[in-house]
Amino acid sequence: MDQAKPRVLVVDDDPLTRSLLSIALQSQAFEVIPAGDAGTALEHVRSEAPEIVILDLRLPGLDGMEALRKFKEIAPELPVVILTGYGDVPSAVEAMRLGAYDFLTKPVEPAKILVVVRRALKHQALGTELKELRRLGQRDALRWLMGRGQEIQQVIQQIKQVADSNFTILIQGETGTGKELVARSIHQLSARREKPFVALDCGAIPETLIESELFGYEKGAFTGADRRREGHFQLAQGGTLFLDEIVNLPFPTQAKLLRTLEERQVQVLGAKGPLPVDVRIIAAANVPMDGEIRTGRFRQDLYYRLNEFVIVVPPLRERVEDIVYLAERFLAEASMELQRPVRGISDEAVQVLLGYHWPGNVRELRNVIRRAVLLSSDLVEPGHLLPLPANSAEARPVEVSAFLPPGLPLREMARMAAAEAERRAIRQALRTARGNKSEAARILSTDFKTLHLKMRRYGIRPGELS
Repeated sequence: MDQAKPRVLVVDDDPLTRSLLSIALQSQAFEVIPAGDAGTALEHVRSEAPEIVILDLRLPGLDGMEALRKFKEIAPELPVVILTGYGDVPSAVEAMRLGAYDFLTKPVEPAKILVVVRRALKHQALGTELKELRRLGQRDALRWLMGRGQEIQQVIQQIKQVADSNFTILIQGETGTGKELVARSIHQLSARREKPFVALDCGAIPETLIESELFGYEKGAFTGADRRREGHFQLAQGGTLFLDEIVNLPFPTQAKLLRTLEERQVQVLGAKGPLPVDVRIIAAANVPMDGEIRTGRFRQDLYYRLNEFVIVVPPLRERVEDIVYLAERFLAEASMELQRPVRGISDEAVQVLLGYHWPGNVRELRNVIRRAVLLSSDLVEPGHLLPLPANSAEARPVEVSAFLPPGLPLREMARMAAAEAERRAIRQALRTARGNKSEAARILSTDFKTLHLKMRRYGIRPGELS
């Protein structure tokens, strides 16, 4: 038996149906286990451990509905696809309520059964992966949560490179890109992982309270200080202090933070002397820091102290191939959490996801998918993704459906969408630069050689641009 091939148990008392399904599945590298009755099928489930079952509802002896119940007792996560006659759809719906993955009416088109089988196996794999990653924890969940595109893989590589050092780190990226996830991942991969990770949103604390939140105070330090309070530096002792949206830190507090970083001790309000601290600082900003420095809102010396190592998290609109990847994983997460048996995302819904600008980045995508899972009872369709402003200024100026052939696997669809978005960006930069490749490379924040290679790949000639 070839264990590399997914095993499909086909249960139908009609030899012709079994034969047709077997031929279709075997032609696509599936291993088929045939069974003509429910009793034989149950033995195969126990002994062969198939990855999926295709089950006819009308069987001699033990019928398909009862067989489904027994399959779920033996293997609760086993996906079962129901075959039913045209007039027996209510029974198939009841089977779905009992845990069947999907149902198809006879006669079954081979192409359709292949689509459903692949989708069921993918859905099962994502659920298994999610459970395993929850068991393993943050260290192994990093790649799964963030994506697999080249841009985010560079970020992951930087996380791994800097985690075991004691560098102060500055994470830059738009709101919703996952800056705190990056910070937590660094902490979990570091030697400080057993110590606290403490996060402080500098923009959420009033200016009058920020210093006491950071450094703490002694009892009687000011009116109303009726007890001693530890600041975030003390709470994070031995671990990591994450200062989110650090550009919102008041200017006077910036000077005290700089002194704390340089001297590795805090001056607790009302205390007689400084208190030594051993804390790693990770800061995050959602706006370019150089602009804050130029306008005088942020101290340049503190900036230099914070950016011993800089990680830039790209926005989701620049990571097109990660959109479907992340959406599928958020779907599996939400389906499990909300206990909604949503099977996947339709091709039409994928095109909506790929065509949207995602100003809220990964956080917005996760919220959209969670809402879609709540609204859907089967496949996520475009209507479940509302209210995405597909026709507003927030929409991506790329008509994805114009260059994606129908019937593509989601992974290939995302890859092609990313390539098309890159091709259009290069053409637009060349138009803006009036054909000057050096200037176009500067606009695209890349080097001349990379731009030249990509132009050759996409067959772009500056002289042909209007």
